[in-house]
Amino acid sequence: MNFWDQQFSLPAFKYGQQPNRFLSEQAARLKPHSRVLLPGDGEGRNSVWLAGQGHHCTAMDSSRVGLDKAVSLAAQRGVSISVIHADLADWVPEPASFDAIVLTYVHLPAALRPLAHQRLAAALRPGGWFILEAFHPRQFGYHSGGPKSQDMLYSADMIRADLNPRVVPAHEEIMAWEGEALLDEGSGHQGLAYLTRYIARRTSTLENS
Repeated sequence: MNFWDQQFSLPAFKYGQQPNRFLSEQAARLKPHSRVLLPGDGEGRNSVWLAGQGHHCTAMDSSRVGLDKAVSLAAQRGVSISVIHADLADWVPEPASFDAIVLTYVHLPAALRPLAHQRLAAALRPGGWFILEAFHPRQFGYHSGGPKSQDMLYSADMIRADLNPRVVPAHEEIMAWEGEALLDEGSGHQGLAYLTRYIARRTSTLENS
């Protein structure tokens, strides 16, 4: 049983059953019946909520325990989601296959983060949305959750560099915000936190320079 299987093995949902607040605020950007990929969606709170809004959601996670809870939650809510049991270290989505990529506290080591973000951005169709919320490096010193390694915390500049148009489909940056916010997401995220919020929209096909 891996780390996340252990975290999700308790009956309670570690990050609650309600959607991430930032995602719920930004979901109006999605066109009706969008095809949405949610890497690292754990127990499914975000994919299930988006499915309830009429979208076609795929939750991808390295924890089979979490995905099983996601499928169960979807059934309880009367919706259906697709799931993929895989690791972002070696899983590559089909290019131009999704209308949105939603990354909510998907913290990856610095050696993996750029490539994973580039693969995910390449999976967006023209007009597709890249929506991310993560803990900022200044989260050290706060006690509301997040990785204990500075290597796994993200600034807006880091995300911007990952989405370099020389290696991913051209996109327009819509939001790059860093600051404090109050979290209330199960037992895993509680209290004042320092966050990075980033939104970009794919504007064209890939052009190499």
